Amino acid sequence: MRRIRSGTSGRTRTVRRPRARTWWAVGVLTAAACGGLLLTGGGDPGPRPLSADEAQRMALARFRTYRVSPSEITVRAESGDGRAVVRAVVDHRRHRAVGRYEVTGAGRPDGGLLAWDPSGLVVAAGATTMSPAEGAVRAAGRLKPEAWTRRAFGAAPLDTALKLALSLGADRPDNAQLLAQAGPLRLRDERVDGRRYDVFSGPRPRASASPARPAADRSPLSYWIGDEGDLRRVRVDLGKGRTITMDLGGVRVRGVEVPGAPWGER
Repeated sequence: MRRIRSGTSGRTRTVRRPRARTWWAVGVLTAAACGGLLLTGGGDPGPRPLSADEAQRMALARFRTYRVSPSEITVRAESGDGRAVVRAVVDHRRHRAVGRYEVTGAGRPDGGLLAWDPSGLVVAAGATTMSPAEGAVRAAGRLKPEAWTRRAFGAAPLDTALKLALSLGADRPDNAQLLAQAGPLRLRDERVDGRRYDVFSGPRPRASASPARPAADRSPLSYWIGDEGDLRRVRVDLGKGRTITMDLGGVRVRGVEVPGAPWGER
């Protein structure tokens, strides 16, 4: 896995908040980034269309994530040559996140502080030992703007994960009826930390304009959603042993704020 730190240094700029995207548009966007590959899902009693209640809970998931923001997220990107882990605090209201990253595997291990927004990511030197996300936010707040190095997003699994993490919150619920019509499936139920969640596939990818790449039958995304519409986990299968897993804390982080220094704000 390649090192995260690359690009040129320089002062960053503030990014305007983008318009909120619908849940199924996010799913289609990420599916395209994944190359249209299928997610292999289990299931008992087997994949099936969502019920009205399940569609409603899925439609609430991004809104509930937004309401508890800023909250913690742990991102894990696995590939054939290594692993990247990011523990961060995401502010879905400001579309910004700050945390600490660690890369292990082939090549020289890498680690430090990391921040990102819809336009790209910035990194800064820091201890490679992973710490709670709140500690990373406080450490980032003590740095000056010039300590951060910016680079644009690339095609690496971690870059895809960071972009997707920002899209997991929305300031209003999605339309449950339209969401159900987009083709998500109820795959199975699983327990995470002793609590039961329904596992749903994302909306079905749209047909490709190229005959050589027809639409996949199932999205490469899976969502773990609780009885109240709380989003606990998101997983993306990129194929060839490459996966992305995002675990959401679901609880507002109090006492710390995402600092502006990574974006050139003093």
